[in-house]
Amino acid sequence: MAKILVVDDEQVLVKGIKFNLEHEGYQVEVGCDGEQAVDLAREGGFDLILLDLMMPKIDGLQACMRIREFSNVPIIMLTAKGEDTDKIMGFECGADDYITKPFNILELKARVRALLRRSGAAEQKKAGATLEAGHIRLDTAARAAWRDGTPVELTAKEFDLMELLLRNPGRVYSRENLLNVVWGYEYIGDYRTVDVHVRRLREKLELDPANPEFIRTKWGVGYYLAKV
Repeated sequence: MAKILVVDDEQVLVKGIKFNLEHEGYQVEVGCDGEQAVDLAREGGFDLILLDLMMPKIDGLQACMRIREFSNVPIIMLTAKGEDTDKIMGFECGADDYITKPFNILELKARVRALLRRSGAAEQKKAGATLEAGHIRLDTAARAAWRDGTPVELTAKEFDLMELLLRNPGRVYSRENLLNVVWGYEYIGDYRTVDVHVRRLREKLELDPANPEFIRTKWGVGYYLAKV
């Protein structure tokens, strides 16, 4: 049973989300502000976090960044803001997905299922494999990554994206393809989401992010992993 943390200062909304997720069989805990989100995330061993952007004490962006200091748990940002800049900021701070209020509870549950499925939290992990490209190495069972032998912390979506590229060297994926494959559903949003995740992967895994050796761009088309 996956364990989910829901943090939002709108008590009626939290109650509704908790009821619906528990009806799906998830174990749910709740919080009401950013500091509580960080404290609960540190103590709770959650499989996924739903985190509101605008909250008392510290906002969702700050809370997300603090959580990323000690955990790679998948995070979905909840917010009433729909501007592209807010979405990009959420991804920059380490969020894996983003949903704008008001939202359909069926869409939220679909995104939760997709993210849990991709992260492997909702089911027993199957035997994995080690994937390598030069100085980049991924252990798909442990969901661990290394750059030139040094461990690197990747978010759930960063890992999924890198795993897809490593498994298919030379294959060029459009932004739309990557959103649909990696995010696990028909994603409606800004394709710059992919650009942000690719840039973060380059910063974390390439020896020279400005001149990436492996995570390459096919101009006007999309991204691919250069064959070794």
